[in-house]
Amino acid sequence: MSNHSKRLYLASQSPRRLELLRQIGLEPTVLPLRNTLGRVDVDETPLVDEPATDYVLRLARLKAQAGAGVQSVRRLPAWPILAADTTVTIDGHILGKPVDSAEAAAMLRRYSGRAHTVLTAVAAAYLGRLEVVLNESVVTFKTLSEAEIATYVASREAFDKAGGYGIQGRAALFIEHLSGSYSGVMGLPLYETSELLKTVGFEIL
Repeated sequence: MSNHSKRLYLASQSPRRLELLRQIGLEPTVLPLRNTLGRVDVDETPLVDEPATDYVLRLARLKAQAGAGVQSVRRLPAWPILAADTTVTIDGHILGKPVDSAEAAAMLRRYSGRAHTVLTAVAAAYLGRLEVVLNESVVTFKTLSEAEIATYVASREAFDKAGGYGIQGRAALFIEHLSGSYSGVMGLPLYETSELLKTVGFEIL
């Protein structure tokens, strides 16, 4: 593989997704969803009665499409565009990023002693194709004390992460069992991502 063929765009500001792509030898460039007219924001509001799986697949697809639009407007090199969306679901509810300490603590109480599902959808746009894949992982937390919840919220680790925790950080101490993909819970399932890139014609190995 030539060095050039490792290049791709990531339509995400997530440092964790950048880290994961670099881990498998790729050279991602962040593609902010902006164009010459301003931001190209993707509305992340769930639709009425929208299932969580449909929600994450739809957002990943929209983000990849927005990235392709920016690529076209800016006349950027024709590298693949990768986009992703992660959400946590429990009791039929979609949990996004907590807006404050109270919401972060409430999320952790909800996970305490129970299993929840982490959904990550990944979309790839390349040479006129757009494909999407879904990873579903089930995470079981131990029973958390109020002191553990307060300490974790005070660490500020919860506030830029879907579902209010990061598996790669201090919350690893809370996880009794994981069924699925560690990297998927981080925000980018590497197996599914590599297979998706192959599907759109971009070989990474």
